[in-house]
Amino acid sequence: MAYRTHTLKEINRSLENKTITVCGWVNKRRDHGNLIFLDIRDRYSLLQVVVDSENKETFRKAEEIRSEYVLQITGELRKRPLGTENTKISTGEFELVASNINILNRSKVPPFSISDEQKDYDEKLGLKYRYLDLRRTDKKENIIKRHLITNTIRNHFLENDFLEIETPYLTKSTPEGARDFLVPSRLQPGTFYALPQSPQLFKQILMVSGFDRYFQIVRCFRDEDLRADRQPEFTQVDVEMSFVEPNDVMTITEELFKKLNVQFGIECDYPIKRISYTEAMNKYGTDRPDLRNPLEILDFTEILKDTKLKIFRSVIEKDGYIKGFILKNKECHPTRPTLEKINNMAKDFGLPGIAWILFDGSEVRSPIAKFLSENEISSFKKTFDLGDKDAILLAAGKDGLLEALGSLRLFLGNEFNLVNESEFKYLWVVDFPLFEYDEKEKRLNSVHHPFTAPHPEDLEKLDTDPLSVRSLAYDIVLNGNELGGGSIRINNTNLQSKIFKLLDISPEEAQIKFGFLLEALEYGAPPHGGIALGLDRITMLFTGAKSLRDVIAFPKTQSGTCLLTDAPSQVDRKQLDELSISVNIKEEQG
Repeated sequence: MAYRTHTLKEINRSLENKTITVCGWVNKRRDHGNLIFLDIRDRYSLLQVVVDSENKETFRKAEEIRSEYVLQITGELRKRPLGTENTKISTGEFELVASNINILNRSKVPPFSISDEQKDYDEKLGLKYRYLDLRRTDKKENIIKRHLITNTIRNHFLENDFLEIETPYLTKSTPEGARDFLVPSRLQPGTFYALPQSPQLFKQILMVSGFDRYFQIVRCFRDEDLRADRQPEFTQVDVEMSFVEPNDVMTITEELFKKLNVQFGIECDYPIKRISYTEAMNKYGTDRPDLRNPLEILDFTEILKDTKLKIFRSVIEKDGYIKGFILKNKECHPTRPTLEKINNMAKDFGLPGIAWILFDGSEVRSPIAKFLSENEISSFKKTFDLGDKDAILLAAGKDGLLEALGSLRLFLGNEFNLVNESEFKYLWVVDFPLFEYDEKEKRLNSVHHPFTAPHPEDLEKLDTDPLSVRSLAYDIVLNGNELGGGSIRINNTNLQSKIFKLLDISPEEAQIKFGFLLEALEYGAPPHGGIALGLDRITMLFTGAKSLRDVIAFPKTQSGTCLLTDAPSQVDRKQLDELSISVNIKEEQG
């Protein structure tokens, strides 16, 4: 005999006055003397169950039932009395009058409420008892939405002739080896596999193999410090295409997000705006700007080139800049106390301070007012169309100035409530630098990865000015969050070897780590490129979750531990001996 005749999502008017059997957990129990009400919960919904004292055996069982007991209940489905309906749930116009209750399993008292009444509880407690936490509506809905998002993604690529192909989990350590999770080989003592940070090389090999369009929803691993938006293992939507330019990859990606927006009822502007890395840094101080915030970094250097303020003049003479923001009264309503608060906060972002100017009627209020000439004040007003109660924020500097102002911009957006949290604003950032200089190591590093193709217009600069070389790379950003990044890849062995040399990777090291790729590129590698999207982050943003941990079934803590299973943990000495491993734990210096 089946446990149940119907799930709670199947409850509808066609079942009215019929006898049915349902199963689920006790969400709530309410004792009204002659009547006991049980709210039964399954994956799909809730249903109110009524137990009448006239049914003595069933009522006796109901008296001993507590929250989270697992029940099988048979009874007659009827309409609730007029005025007692619950419009918040799909079964809200019905109740089940129990004729028989079978207790399938009992439950200990949970360490926190499952019924959503207890909103605030220790997150670590939720992670330790994750099987209980996932019964709560918000967590359960996040996991279900993740499933739906994953299906939409998979169907999108299948509909566009992509092949879903699996790549290895046990692979070779990468150039960023310090961030690899290593797996010892028992059969080849002293050697190690690495869990992949990305299927990058394998998906390029698949293009050389002629598969043309590949995708994979794949688990990746990175042993790095964690934050709210980082996990040691994460899921990546991995995509690669042959015979493409950046626009081809970006277009197929945009079409995916159009579908996700429709699925979640979100309106957005298309096509997605595209700006260069240089413009993003100059306007927003970051390569992943939140376009919901209308503030832009402005350059006041030209107006203040003859300033009498020594601090500003000194910076300008050293080829520095005076940059900052315009705060319009219509949007921000800046006041003197608020501007002083901003000046204090600016120091937390690495700025020595902020000089502010408030235009108050015919007066100019500012700590630097006596250093401002009539011509400078007039230029401010005319250039930036300033009116009464508008204000200017000024910061002086050179290296790091834009990044600091980018952080201040985020603070100002929150301080003046400039960001509409319900909006979705996408952005493509393109033309990233190919290299960046590592001051500590005194060498070039790849901004994305060493397989990214240089911009064709900048190839000649590789020998003379590599730091000015742009790449054929592109990132997609949503509301200040990087959703993913990609690039056109190098498909020429000579160029790839040249890039390795610029990165101070010797021919011998390149051969050891990437010899199979270099050789594959010599066998007719097509032009190809792709993108990798973060499924966890996409789900977090589309569900409105506060953290990646809220959209992953079994996440790790910020220290990389699993509180449910107590991993990582020590292993038996015998296991280590079989792997030819000895453990040397360094004591922390006091």
